[in-house]
Amino acid sequence: MIILRFIFSFEFLKQLIKAAIFFTLITVLSLKVLNIVTYHNQHQVVPDVLGLELNKAIKILDENSLRYEVIDSAKFNSKLPPFAIIELIPGPGNEVKKDRKIYLTLNPSGYRKISVPNIIQITFRNAESMLKAVGFEIGKISFRNNIGKNMVLEIRYRGKKIAPGSVFPKTTKIDLVLGNGVQ
Repeated sequence: MIILRFIFSFEFLKQLIKAAIFFTLITVLSLKVLNIVTYHNQHQVVPDVLGLELNKAIKILDENSLRYEVIDSAKFNSKLPPFAIIELIPGPGNEVKKDRKIYLTLNPSGYRKISVPNIIQITFRNAESMLKAVGFEIGKISFRNNIGKNMVLEIRYRGKKIAPGSVFPKTTKIDLVLGNGVQ
């Protein structure tokens, strides 16, 4: 009985109303502060910096108050200058909030370097597939008197003999000297 009288007393109801008002104010205030801190409904469009050199892209992103992080890339695009932006996340035209980090993928300064496989004393057909598999291209093919017909005798680059294991950029043209089957 005493508990029921206390629950329905004026003093208890007054404290209950004060607590409800306090929690309502705290909730409303927290939501307003959260909207301000998270830049609610404050979007900006990501500028199109694809294909631009890094310095120009950084200047544009700084002008738009966007943070950025540069990501190195192994993809090489010969149509773009070195250190140009080849990918942008989030993409150009997307809406982002202020101070959002934009990830920039750069075009490397050149193709990565790979070593020439040992193709000496291997048939041209096998040597060609091995060279193409690692990323080289076949350049000039010349023949020399040797009993092994279409057997690779020498590997050359720009007219100079090179050894297996030499390192060159990907897509380099490698010249081959083959045997013609004549002793």
